[in-house]
Order: sequence, then C-alpha cells, then structure tokens
Amino acid sequence: MQFTRSQQKFLFLFSISAIYLALIVWLDFLNAPHYFDERSYWKTIVSFSDTLFPSLNDLRDYEQLTTPLIFIIFGFLENLFGQGIVAGRLFSMILSLAMVFMIGWPTKEKGGRGMLCLIGLFLCPYYLFLSGRIYTEMTACFWVVMGLMGYIRGRYFWSAIAFILAISTRQYMLAFPAAVATYEFIVALMGARQTGRIVWQDQWRWIAPLMAACSIFVWFYLFQGMVPQSGFEARGTPEVQQTTWGLDPGVAVCFLAFVGLYIVIPEFLLFQPLTKLRSLRQQWPQQTYRVAAIALGLLIFILVFPPPTYGAGNLVKLAKVMPHEVLRIGLYYSLALPACLRFIRPNLIGLIILFNTLIMMKAYPWDRYVLPLAVAFWYLKSEGVVDWFPIFSRQPEMDDKPGELSTAESS
Repeated sequence: MQFTRSQQKFLFLFSISAIYLALIVWLDFLNAPHYFDERSYWKTIVSFSDTLFPSLNDLRDYEQLTTPLIFIIFGFLENLFGQGIVAGRLFSMILSLAMVFMIGWPTKEKGGRGMLCLIGLFLCPYYLFLSGRIYTEMTACFWVVMGLMGYIRGRYFWSAIAFILAISTRQYMLAFPAAVATYEFIVALMGARQTGRIVWQDQWRWIAPLMAACSIFVWFYLFQGMVPQSGFEARGTPEVQQTTWGLDPGVAVCFLAFVGLYIVIPEFLLFQPLTKLRSLRQQWPQQTYRVAAIALGLLIFILVFPPPTYGAGNLVKLAKVMPHEVLRIGLYYSLALPACLRFIRPNLIGLIILFNTLIMMKAYPWDRYVLPLAVAFWYLKSEGVVDWFPIFSRQPEMDDKPGELSTAESS
C-alpha cells in the first residue's frame, strides 16, 4: 500500500504521539520511582546542583564511572527549577523525540525509509525504555547523531563539537569520531596516492574528528586515570576495568551478538527480505569461500576467547539459562556471524562497528551498550548512506565522499 506524503506525516505524528503519551503515563507522568542506576545518578546530580557551574574538584571527584556532562546538565536544571527527577526525565524524553524526528520524519528524500528505520530503532527495547529516564544514553546518543549529521553535511567543525560533547557524556562514544577520523584519513591517503598530491583543505575531514577523539585525554588527565577515583571505589567494576590495559576479547563476541540481534536481523526483516534472499542465492557460488573464511575465523576466535558467563541484558539472561556451554557459545556465534558478514567491509559503518566492538572489550557485557550504535546506524540508514549487505556489494571498499557511502538503496 502506498501512502501520500501527507498521509505519511499524519501516520508518523499520530503513532509517535500515542507511543510517547503511553510512555509518559507508564512513568507516572515522569514521577515513577527511581529505577536502578537512577538512584546513584540522582545522588550525583544533587551534588552537582549546589552551584550553577561545577568546580574542577567537582569534576574530578564524583561517584560515577562515566564522564560528567549529563550530571552537570541535570544538576543545572535542578538548581534552576528544583523539580527533582522530573526535569531530567523530561530533558531525556525531549532528546529522544528529537532523534525520532531526525530518523523517521518522512521527507521527500526519505519517503517511507525513515519510518522503517524508526521501527528498526524501536525494536531495540532500550531506546523507549530509557527515553524517560535520567540515564546517560539519550544525551550521549543525541550528540552522536548530531556529530554524524554535521559530518555527512560537511559541517566538520560542528560535528567535532558534538562528538566532544558525546565523549563528555560517556567515554565509549570515543568510537564514533575515531571511526570517522580513520575512514576519512584512509580516503585522503588513497586520494593522495591516486593524484600524487595532497589537498590540504580536505584534510580537515579527518583532523576535526581526530581532535574530537583526542578530547578523551583531557578527561583522563583530569581524572588522573580512566575514571574518577571516587567512582572506581564506590561502584563495583569488572576485573577488566581495574587495570589500564586490561581487555576481554570475549566481550567483543557478546557485543557482535548484540549487533546481530538488535541491528542486523531487524534490518534484514524490514528492508525487502525476499529480494535479499534472491540476491544471496544468486551470488552465493562466488562468495562461498569468503563466507566460509569469515565463519571459520569467528569460530576460532570464539573458541579461543569464549564469551564471559557474567553480564546483563536480555540476551545475556537467555545465554545464562542454556543447559550446556556449547549451546551458550552457539547462541552467541549464531548472532555474531551475521554481524561479521554484514559489516565486513572497511567502509564508514564497518569501521564504526569495529571501533565500538574494540572499545567494548573494556566494558561490562550488557546489551544496553549497543543502543548508541543502533541509533547511529538507523540514522545513517535513514539518510540513505548505508548499504544492506556490503559483503556482496560491488561498491568500492572506500568511497570518496561521506554522502556517497552507499546510496544505491533508497528503501
């Protein structure tokens, strides 16, 4: 069934209004009791609300493991309005709605693609669940989307500012400007090799995101470590986070499984699955060895570095009830393999997946941490710069312009 642009906009506004009204009612008009991390977050917010602008000592010494921008913002709101947790939750919901419009609003260029991308985002249950809470995700995701928006529109300075704010909200957002900088540096290097000259004005495309990524060192210097010492002492941390260079490669497998569950499978089902199956069947003979090599490589990796038995989230809970270790590893493998196949090429989205996966080796295995990546993916997908299965694509490994990453698919 085809809808006119006016019908699409009406359907969008009606659906989003109904969803967010239900969300507000479910949260008792944003007055619901504090939920898990909201308890400790609110204590930190109150400590930041004593003054409008925090001191250096405030920034160095607070009982959390994440960078402090969200606590500064919510503390500022509490200082001005004194409305308790409601103001912070309302702020998070406004940012959530802003991203919904950036992804799903049916423009002439997007057509119905934006609505499908929005459905894909909502299939990640953490988006709506955290939209009305004072968790860090909504603010971090918003700045990531703004950074990507500035990047694909050629506003590199403002993109870098947004990425800096994202890192200031949550350290793991470092993956996004780092991936953009790496992608653009390789593009610039390939361009220089082909033309034999360097166009200096084009280098800002990788220098700006690199500068944004380097802002993480400001926080490391301020904390005299990777996190505030008070936060490290107050909150239990996994062993991998207790040393600077500690890494757990098994968590990378968990994260790829999260990507497979919350991004790859919804994308496959939402965007012409029958056409994709026919394409796979036609091109399979030429790609058998490549797929087999990726599958074997992942199998060896997961056997050498099995996913940890601890963690949190829906998939981790399912894995924990598996009666045998082989079944648990098989569950992670079956979801991680589609993610590897889907994002094997070193284009922009492939590098974003790679950098997020590498950083997650330093994190607690929790599928909630896939949310910023899911938001970024569906935003780029709605803008038409993500292809559906690049392992079978005939597009070049690297593209010349960020806006031409893969515009072959328009629906």
